[in-house]
Amino acid sequence: MEKELLYPVMNQYRFDQKLDGLWDFQFDEAAQGDAQGWPENGLSAAIQMPVPASFNDFFTDKASREYTGDFWYAKRVFVPSTLKGRTIALRFGAATHRAVVYVNGQEIRRHEGGFLPFTADITAEVKFDQENLVVVKLNNELHRDALPAGDTTVLKNGKKMAKPFFDFYNYSGLNRSVHLLALPQDRVTDYTVTTSLVGQTAHVAYRVTTSQATAQVTVTLQDVDGTVVATGHGRQGDLVVDQPHLWNVRAAYLYTLHIQLTTADQVVDEYHDQIGLRTVKIEGHQILVNGKPVYLKGFGRHEDSIYAGRAFDLNVEKRDFELMKWMGANSFRTSHYPYDEEVYRFADREGFLIIDEVPAVGFKMAAASFLGGLDQSFFDGDWTTALYQKHLDQITDMIHRDKNHPSVLAWSLLNEPDTSSKSAVPYFEKLFHDTKDLDPDQRPRTFTLNEDDTFETSYCKQFPDFYLLNRYPGWYHKWGYEISDGEAGLRAELDQWQASDIDKPVVFSEFGADTEPGLHKLPSVMWSEEYQIELLQMFDRVFDSYDFIRGEQPWNLADFQTVEGNMRVNGNKKGLFTRDRQPKAAAFYLRQRWHQIHNDFKN
Repeated sequence: MEKELLYPVMNQYRFDQKLDGLWDFQFDEAAQGDAQGWPENGLSAAIQMPVPASFNDFFTDKASREYTGDFWYAKRVFVPSTLKGRTIALRFGAATHRAVVYVNGQEIRRHEGGFLPFTADITAEVKFDQENLVVVKLNNELHRDALPAGDTTVLKNGKKMAKPFFDFYNYSGLNRSVHLLALPQDRVTDYTVTTSLVGQTAHVAYRVTTSQATAQVTVTLQDVDGTVVATGHGRQGDLVVDQPHLWNVRAAYLYTLHIQLTTADQVVDEYHDQIGLRTVKIEGHQILVNGKPVYLKGFGRHEDSIYAGRAFDLNVEKRDFELMKWMGANSFRTSHYPYDEEVYRFADREGFLIIDEVPAVGFKMAAASFLGGLDQSFFDGDWTTALYQKHLDQITDMIHRDKNHPSVLAWSLLNEPDTSSKSAVPYFEKLFHDTKDLDPDQRPRTFTLNEDDTFETSYCKQFPDFYLLNRYPGWYHKWGYEISDGEAGLRAELDQWQASDIDKPVVFSEFGADTEPGLHKLPSVMWSEEYQIELLQMFDRVFDSYDFIRGEQPWNLADFQTVEGNMRVNGNKKGLFTRDRQPKAAAFYLRQRWHQIHNDFKN
């Protein structure tokens, strides 16, 4: 059941218990936990650690906060005999960056990748009506052949140190919930829905995958009042909905899909989920939802909050969506990794569009010296062969997990890779070829182009279905009083796009200025709240001058933690909101702009 990624539900056939709370926790600097019997006996000198949470910011000593290497979690879990006869599993929402799961001393599952769920079948090892020892060994080292990319070095004092090639903090731990599941042996293992619109009718093509081939499958679709509007029989079929309520941007409507398995007229499993009926298409330089043009207003974001780090926090997520709604936003990018599944469910309900991004970040070693970059093309390295399979595996799991969310507009396959060298082209050719048919809904695929990868210098402009541009004139170059030259340079590049034979949408996925909240200066200087507004105004003038620009997502919704360095004052301060989610002056400016721009702006 390794690739069973269905979101857990609880009903008379399925059991789901979150194991959130305090777990035993211990660092393993000498990597001796296995030899000392921790999988069989538990941790030798454990402290208590909340789950879900990143471990880093709970500590008051720097060596613990910056710890890099192996570290362990353990918890004793009681499994009642009422669950006998079912498949017993542990589902981890995320474990950063690689994990080994043990139950009662037996290794059950290994997993690579810190931002997607995985399931461990523990049926053979579980002991009923008693406590079971669950132990997880994690490792948060960074490597060039892993996602996200970086190095791990050893200081002269013997301590390991993560050296990311990316500009966000390497928060680590069990950052999302852990679930104890008990599932029918004959069960639904996956489903897929895609929508096509014909006149006033929606055709919902469905496909259901089951663990065994003997059960009969019945699928029903219910509206918000619980009325059944369509029924299908068999593992695949077409649900026809007359006069459908479509899922629209900032006007969501969700139907409930019920899947039922029966054997010899006995129901053996049920699964339900909420889906939205909508279509997505790129046509020329327009982004179309349900055949109507959409202009993206929103943010790059991070899963980042005080104390819990990269852990999912329902309270923070609720606040973020309320802030985005207040701003008049309609979209965001999951920069730079897939988020917790609850985020997508929020977006489904609220009508937000998501550009869903895999953690392929740091594939540009010369990007910035303060990130430890090297002066060579990333794709010239001999590590790309091993990296590619991990990259493709995580794209596959991301699409597998998120394919049924109406909120997901597009897949972002990389963030700011080095495309200014021809050595990138074979990697991109293979990646776009191998991912072409992963999404049954055939959403557009894209990646972000950074400052060095311009219209003139990028060798990979032919691959994406639309373009995401990360541009920082006014901050990383042509800053302060030179901002007028920054605007001129930006317009010069966009004039090249406009004069070319390319007819695809361009979305600005990053732009902004670090801003210290409460710093005011007249006339403005960099880092002041006044300067952040002036920079946004400059970009807005540019956006409004080109019809093919179909979205603006400033960096970032809120300030977030990064590695320490002389380019950062306790993190990245480009947020429109502070890290504790209070507005800077620029939030009020951008709110006024976005509330004056309809979702179909420029049409």
